[in-house]
Amino acid sequence: MSAQGHFQRVALIGFGLIGGSIARAAKLQDLAGEIVTTARSEKTRARVAELGIVDQVVATNAEAVKDADLVILCIPVGACGPVAQEIAPHLKPGAIVSDVGSVKGAVVRDMAPHLPGGIHFVPAHPVAGTEHSGPDSGFAELFINRWCILTPPDGTDAAATDRLRAFWAAMGAKVEVMTPDHHDLVLAITSHLPHLIAYTIVGTADELAQVTESEVIKFSAGGFRDFTRIAASDPTMWRDVFLANKEAVLEMLGTFTEDLAKLTRAIRRGDGEALFDHFTRTRAIRRGIVEIGQDSAAPDFGRPHAALKKP
Repeated sequence: MSAQGHFQRVALIGFGLIGGSIARAAKLQDLAGEIVTTARSEKTRARVAELGIVDQVVATNAEAVKDADLVILCIPVGACGPVAQEIAPHLKPGAIVSDVGSVKGAVVRDMAPHLPGGIHFVPAHPVAGTEHSGPDSGFAELFINRWCILTPPDGTDAAATDRLRAFWAAMGAKVEVMTPDHHDLVLAITSHLPHLIAYTIVGTADELAQVTESEVIKFSAGGFRDFTRIAASDPTMWRDVFLANKEAVLEMLGTFTEDLAKLTRAIRRGDGEALFDHFTRTRAIRRGIVEIGQDSAAPDFGRPHAALKKP
């Protein structure tokens, strides 16, 4: 473990899948002298205290960030601006403030104006997750061999970015730096649009009068099963994602709609060659994802937890 990735006090605002996984991985890798957290719900705070994962569970965001060297907002992107405004007067000079949202342009726009001088703002997006949520859903191995994208605004202190990079790397992530706008365009096609399609397909199946709900569940093949896993993701988080990244999502959705129209015409015309060529090209993309280690060719009934060893 690099000393650069260690923080004396880490504050986690929000404690669901990502916040809980950060806490578990940081503890395992000795990345924090103390981990303090809070959550909006009293029930969630009580459960986190029962789990014994962190050193302190406090009632307010202001209490959580006091004297923290690293503050990570693990909350829906729509809440980031108001929370940044709330915690700003209580931040320790020189602290690094980050987040875990899958939209970065809106986060920079909403948070940056509230953060005082001397605070290092380094937004982040760990591209990892499951369909589960809540304080019990996290696990220390979640970030192993997954990407974490950092999107520091122009003028951000390079040393602060490097320090946060070391923190995520110590938890097993591969770290990349890009601009917020480029991040949002990339994620619109690789994450946001697939989620939108999954929500739509599962909703369509639910509305089919000639297919009963029991049949949809009973005869779910691999493809539909995977769609239901994606569509089970946290509704609040994904509502905020689509509203915050609507321009990039609409751009990608327009391209997708055009491509879908082409496939519709090919099926209607019986153009097997066009279908075969398209499926061959997309199959190569899947193989590329497996080859670079971002997924396994084995059947996926829940990604096995890789071994994250103590330093």
